[in-house]
Amino acid sequence: MLTKQRTIAKEVSISGIGLHTGNKSNMTFKPAPVDHGIRFKRVDMQDSPEIPADIDHVTDLSRGTTIAVGTAEVKTVEHVLAAIMGSEIDNLIVELDTNEPPVVDGSAKPFVDLITQAGFEEQSEPKDYLVIENTIHYRAAEGEVDIVAFPLDDFKVTVMIDYRNPALGSQYTSLFNMSEFATEFAPARTFCFLHEVEDLHSQGLIKGGKFDNAVVIVDRDLSSGELKKLMDTLGINQSVVLGHNGILNNTQLRFPNEPARHKVVDLIGDMALIGAPIKGHIMAARPGHKHNIEFVKMLRNLYKQNKLKMKYHLKKTSDVILDINAIKKMLPHRYPFLLVDKVVDLEHGKRIVGVKNVTVNEPFFQGHFPQKPVMPGVLIIEAMAQTGGLLLLSFFDSYEGKMAYFTSIDKAKFRKQVIPGDQLFFDVEVLDRKRNIFKLKGKVYKNSLGGELAAEAEFMCAIVDEKV
Repeated sequence: MLTKQRTIAKEVSISGIGLHTGNKSNMTFKPAPVDHGIRFKRVDMQDSPEIPADIDHVTDLSRGTTIAVGTAEVKTVEHVLAAIMGSEIDNLIVELDTNEPPVVDGSAKPFVDLITQAGFEEQSEPKDYLVIENTIHYRAAEGEVDIVAFPLDDFKVTVMIDYRNPALGSQYTSLFNMSEFATEFAPARTFCFLHEVEDLHSQGLIKGGKFDNAVVIVDRDLSSGELKKLMDTLGINQSVVLGHNGILNNTQLRFPNEPARHKVVDLIGDMALIGAPIKGHIMAARPGHKHNIEFVKMLRNLYKQNKLKMKYHLKKTSDVILDINAIKKMLPHRYPFLLVDKVVDLEHGKRIVGVKNVTVNEPFFQGHFPQKPVMPGVLIIEAMAQTGGLLLLSFFDSYEGKMAYFTSIDKAKFRKQVIPGDQLFFDVEVLDRKRNIFKLKGKVYKNSLGGELAAEAEFMCAIVDEKV
């Protein structure tokens, strides 16, 4: 596998129509500097907004993957991303003058050819791989979907599909390393079933779908009159037959297992949304965009957690994940308002457990109350929120230059007094996220995690850029 990042040597362009929108589309690949990542740029919109190609910007999965920032969106990005990942490109600007890349022939091959035409430029910085060190398993009972990542010092993908259709049957394929992608997988075209075509059209999709950019699997009988009516609905004027090979219009497959190979293309394209190439073996049974994205979320969380550990040199020692020195690197709070001493558990993007040792030397005990010291409830909530702030770090590549602000506190209850000598455990989890607004739930236990419940609350927090 490559050790250095790379981009393309020169800019190259391609034109066509979008598969679902039918919009005429001009797309240009441009070189990008190290650590830039893959970004789509809508040059037809004011200020040419850029959309990072990562899972945090996925907004829709209707027969493809859509990414967006505000009103700027790009639909059906998976074939372009698969070509970029299959070509082992780390940094690239993808300029578009509409909201969907050209479908061309329905495969990733035209984009791979375009990148090859541009040539490759090795860059100075090392590649940032996500290394799979432990087995990661995603399962969805719906559709009997399983996707698993295994440790491997290379990249391999194995896919099995079973649509219980005579034209397809059960299909299996494996990509053993990225050197095979361009010739063995990129040419595999997108496909759908005949029964889906009319429904997709009624949803306003496949406006650019033609027989030269998709494979249609025949899964029901139609009379010649019904077939003509369907083609009229789709605006297709050419002669069409059901086909004797199980494929509409007798389209010839490029590979005997072309649909399975295309599922590899889609999976690699969706995994590009992790934001880094993988060292590992991915095995998938009956994958699709919806489930690919759920699996990618798991891998993206792992990637961010690993980046956080590297950034702050975090190493778990005994029962401590973050000591006070690491916490001070992450939070802007200082004496007398830094109220978390250590973190003992951290599940990236989901949950955190922080600890505070309450001593009689706390400055607030001088006035609350001198004869009977009790920790103020508002400071218990503040300590819980600071713990939550550490958790929110895991959603961002960098927390520097950002501030966390309360927007609401709800369902706050105080169950037990907190006094000198107590040790507090703040168990905080993310309930919901909308862009940079987070809903958190926290519980505070005395002297042991899951011990006496001292307080609990739900709160909203907004992460905003710090104003100078």
